[in-house]
Amino acid sequence: MITVEEVTARLGAVRERAAAAGNPDVEIIGVTKGHGPEAIRAAAGAGLRGVGESYAQELVAKDTDLGLREGHWPQIHFIGRLQRNKVRRIADLVDVWQSVDRPELIDEIGKRSPGAQIMVQVHISNEATKGGCDPDAVADLVARADRAGLRVSGLMGIAALGPPAEVRSGFRLLRSLVDDLDLTECSMGMSGDMELAIEEGTTMIRVGTDLFGPRSPGG
Repeated sequence: MITVEEVTARLGAVRERAAAAGNPDVEIIGVTKGHGPEAIRAAAGAGLRGVGESYAQELVAKDTDLGLREGHWPQIHFIGRLQRNKVRRIADLVDVWQSVDRPELIDEIGKRSPGAQIMVQVHISNEATKGGCDPDAVADLVARADRAGLRVSGLMGIAALGPPAEVRSGFRLLRSLVDDLDLTECSMGMSGDMELAIEEGTTMIRVGTDLFGPRSPGG
């Protein structure tokens, strides 16, 4: 069982790492995917403003247990690969759609959740398994989202698993796109590379294991 006390202590350690890297105020999204509803309860108790979920079915199940639209829960950030046919099921549960990477998702979110906050996910690694649009397509997707009435707060990316120079290259690319498009948020960096992300200008890091421990098998 994940407890508030455990998450509070781990969150303090993550914030110390962030401060040492140069940004004590970076926003921390607690990645609760693969954990039970108690992880969101603990995140709320520890004072996290946002949590990250990746699977529509899992999010719906947690809502059944918690009642995510009742009471004071953290914002729900959807950070996983998103299928268009799943948008309808979770449209009333998601506060920020971070993994929007193609026109049909923009159109569907605009239809199901008018005025929603989104982030465009950009492919910043050489790994085909990681989602995201081509960097050359970002401006067009942002413009399409604006026309659809969505609020584009920033961009999101997942770095390569590789040497620091390669990781930094992807982070710098994402940060430059955020600046070029005059956006606010830059969501990059996780437990293993958060220091590099902070040094390269992230405003938001996504942390799972370092807050909640290992996920259950298949989570």
